[in-house]
Amino acid sequence: MNILLVYPKYPDSFWSFTHALRFISKKAAVPPLGLITVSAMLPGTWQKRLVDMNVNSLKTSDLAWADYVFISAMHIQKDSVTEVVAECVKQQVKIIAGGPLFTQEYVAYPEIDHFILNEAEITLPLFLKDLEKGITPERVYKTSEFADLTKCPTPDYQLLKRKEYAFMNIQVSRGCPFACDFCEITSLLGHKVRMKSTQQIINELEKLNSLNWRGSVFVVDDNFIGNKNVIKNDLLPTMITWMKEHKYPFTFNTQTSINLADDKELMEMMINAGFSSTFIGIETLEEVSLQGCNKVQNNNRDLLQSVKAIQQAGLQVSAGFIVGFDDDTSSVFQRQTGGEAGAQHGHDRVPRPGDVVDLARLRRDPHRRRGARQQQHPRLAQRHEQRVDPQRGEQLLRDPLHVAVAARVAPRGAGRLEQVRREDRGRLVNREVARLRIDDDRHALRPRRLQQRREQFRHQKPFGVVGDDQRVGAVQSRERRAEGAGRGLARVT
Repeated sequence: MNILLVYPKYPDSFWSFTHALRFISKKAAVPPLGLITVSAMLPGTWQKRLVDMNVNSLKTSDLAWADYVFISAMHIQKDSVTEVVAECVKQQVKIIAGGPLFTQEYVAYPEIDHFILNEAEITLPLFLKDLEKGITPERVYKTSEFADLTKCPTPDYQLLKRKEYAFMNIQVSRGCPFACDFCEITSLLGHKVRMKSTQQIINELEKLNSLNWRGSVFVVDDNFIGNKNVIKNDLLPTMITWMKEHKYPFTFNTQTSINLADDKELMEMMINAGFSSTFIGIETLEEVSLQGCNKVQNNNRDLLQSVKAIQQAGLQVSAGFIVGFDDDTSSVFQRQTGGEAGAQHGHDRVPRPGDVVDLARLRRDPHRRRGARQQQHPRLAQRHEQRVDPQRGEQLLRDPLHVAVAARVAPRGAGRLEQVRREDRGRLVNREVARLRIDDDRHALRPRRLQQRREQFRHQKPFGVVGDDQRVGAVQSRERRAEGAGRGLARVT
């Protein structure tokens, strides 16, 4: 049996990081963890291929090879899903679909042959059992139960073109103890936090290590600290030991709730295990809005001070914000952008994605080191102004990398994290603008520079008293060197 696992393409959005990934020569941020986990559940005798359309295009030859196409997707990939399904129907290949999009909207896809809904650890074996018995499989397999994650296999990371991704990813748990109204996690995965065993996590790290992956690993849990007891007393101590024994091959980032700030011991253990950053949903500073959307973990606390506590522990914080709640007041935008609330808490501003595009504010701000230096040294400010093309800089800063930089919540005085954010905002833009200008200058100046060098060598008198033959030979030699230098310059440009 030939199985083609297809992951549809993301549209150009914040989370796709389409443009930002070019800076690090990658094609996708994270691999399709769900599909490679499903792959590991299929019989070992079956032949399997993976096509992540964010990395490679789907070819007709791939579909001609396959007996079944397994497709998984989220709602944001809906347009790409429609294209894949149409092509499969055209090539007369049977489709088996699962994942969040189809679990919620499977009735909208009459062209698909079979649906493996909810958690595949429960529903996929039912489909495979019917195939093995020679029974015609049902069109829809679904369940209201939740899977036992201790039976989840190690994902087939070997199917990935790992060099094309910025991160690898693992999953420790599913489910969330909270119930925010705008979040679908509890409707899909429940309130109870279900976890893999510590040995399963170590096995996944061992596999990534054996495949020579080095660098970032994203722990995709919606709330990594949902079960603090197991995390603190079992998983993290084991991870700390493993990382030390293997000379720290990975750095981890994850998602947590804001109450991480209340547990200094937990934050210290995460740092020791190799965690460097976490994503936290701040959502809004309006208490009424937080109550209205049932974001209880953010209520009755100083959110900025909580973020600062996490930063001081050594973790970088990326934050999510929402505006437009029914209970938002007219001052919500001012508060989000650091108006009264920022001043009251002694911070420059509550970060928002738009912050990073305001290069003029960065230069004017007397609290920023660069701004202060420019005020003291006008020539430095003038050089910086000349180096950054405002129109080109604005275009560069529209891409998700710089938006992500802005979402790192780093108040003034946060040391290394603030320095990283400040450097990211300037260095990458300046480097790109400088490269474009250098290219233009080289193309414009190359003929003139070549001619100048030729004239310089042609008219320069040789040192000492030499005969005519020697003088002619010296001039010819200089001309050959000038031509060689010109060819070298052409190669450089």
